[in-house]
Amino acid sequence: MTTEAADLVLRGGAIHTVDDARPQATALAVRDGRISAVGSDDDVAARIGPRTRVIELRGRTVLPGFQDAHVHPVTSGLDKLRCDLLGVAGGRAGAIDAIRAYAVANPDVPWIVGSGWSMSDFPGGTPHRRDLDAAVGGRPAYLENRDGHTAWVSSHALSMAGIDATTPDPIGGRIERDPDGTPSGALHEAATKPVEILLPPTGDDECERGLRLAQAYLHSVGVTAWQDANVEPGEQAAYQTLDGRGELTGRVVGALRFEEGWGLDAVDGLIERRAAGRTQRFAPTSVKVMLDGVLEVFTGATLEPYLGVDGRPTDVTGILFFEPDLVDRVVTRLDAAGFQVHFHVIGDRAARVALDSLEAARRANGSTDGRHQLAHVQLVHPDDIPRFASLGATANAQPLWACHDPQMDLLTLPFLGPERAARQYPFGSLVRAGARLAMGSDWGVSTADVLEEVQVAVERIHHSDVGRLPVFYPDERISLDRAIHAFTMGSAHANHLDDVTGSLTVGKLADLVVLDRDLWDRGAGMIGEARVVGTFIDGRPVHETAELDG
Repeated sequence: MTTEAADLVLRGGAIHTVDDARPQATALAVRDGRISAVGSDDDVAARIGPRTRVIELRGRTVLPGFQDAHVHPVTSGLDKLRCDLLGVAGGRAGAIDAIRAYAVANPDVPWIVGSGWSMSDFPGGTPHRRDLDAAVGGRPAYLENRDGHTAWVSSHALSMAGIDATTPDPIGGRIERDPDGTPSGALHEAATKPVEILLPPTGDDECERGLRLAQAYLHSVGVTAWQDANVEPGEQAAYQTLDGRGELTGRVVGALRFEEGWGLDAVDGLIERRAAGRTQRFAPTSVKVMLDGVLEVFTGATLEPYLGVDGRPTDVTGILFFEPDLVDRVVTRLDAAGFQVHFHVIGDRAARVALDSLEAARRANGSTDGRHQLAHVQLVHPDDIPRFASLGATANAQPLWACHDPQMDLLTLPFLGPERAARQYPFGSLVRAGARLAMGSDWGVSTADVLEEVQVAVERIHHSDVGRLPVFYPDERISLDRAIHAFTMGSAHANHLDDVTGSLTVGKLADLVVLDRDLWDRGAGMIGEARVVGTFIDGRPVHETAELDG
């Protein structure tokens, strides 16, 4: 019997397959877009033909392609085309300078639009309109913070939207105010909508440009598949257009947004969007349900009140965007319709409401293959940890946030108290309780660099802070193997792609990533310092550096 020559062979490496049947190998072969052999160098030698590309790994790690279970590629790509403040240094002054520079460089844009500023750069986490007014020269401006839950707006924008001292806080939102009641320029959650609807519409071409930029970046950090955690109609059209042109190389699940204020009848419209939206590489089969906000500005829904600056309990328990009874009914209907439900949950009250709704759906529908997931899971009550496994719910974690940084230390820890603070990002507890774990970045809230995220999941400290900051609740650390599983098979399962991707198994699609070192060799450096040198989808390179063959 003649062995057919491979299109691609990688040999001499530390190949971690994420396949329990054969967890490690030194070589693999690819033919016609699928993995045709996994084993030793000798096992694949006979598959090398005259046209086979052979990559000498020299001990470097090969992994299944990473899958980001919660990311915002189109908006993140668009941010790069606008006033992008993500990662700008210099605190408050640096952000203002960057906005001023953008405004000067773009004198003809009617609105200054962008995102990425950090709450920790401003007193109390909220910037003021006066700084923005001075930077944009009186133009209307709308700049979301890096997590998208607060917008910094100029006086002109507030005036155009009719927001003044007499404007009440909307349901599901809050307007920050000066002592005299005048809006200070920070709008939280639903309070952003009166300004947001005034923004110039994003054109189809702009959406497509943003998606191309985002896809290239995701491939550069080894991401081969993802779940877009909030797909608006224009973004869905961009995915469909790029896939129709053969430009969409990633495998994408889209989460359609269930908007605040909607009722049960809105599910029919989501079913129609799903039917009209599926393409070869894009499947809008998930529904995003935002249950609460974030802890830093007290909009995350908590079971017990936040503490005040004096350390005493306040009367604030955050904002729950939907009544629990409606959540139960909507989730039951979505589950019955074959959707996956993708919850945003930050506070422990929101997590409980989500789990309660999954329990209600199971009572009504029995066990389904929805693979519903709770994203972020920042604060989970200990009583609810075992419910993930019993309900088959996936904990969709964003591990980069589970560390000390100014936002955590200044704007979160003081207002939770030590007992609750220690329950944040309970990855270890969830794993020990048998929960299924997937991971994602929430980019552009933070970087989509999987290796930086894995570093924090394993060590509970960012690699740049080792020796400078303490480890963040070390009992919740997980192993490197577990973290890699979460970014490969765990997220593949969440995306309903585990039958064809997520592990380096013969017969599966050849989606894989090559790193610049042996990731398990601690002498080679910290996990977060490792870099991707090659990313392959269907056995074809979608990102490679000179180092790959060097």
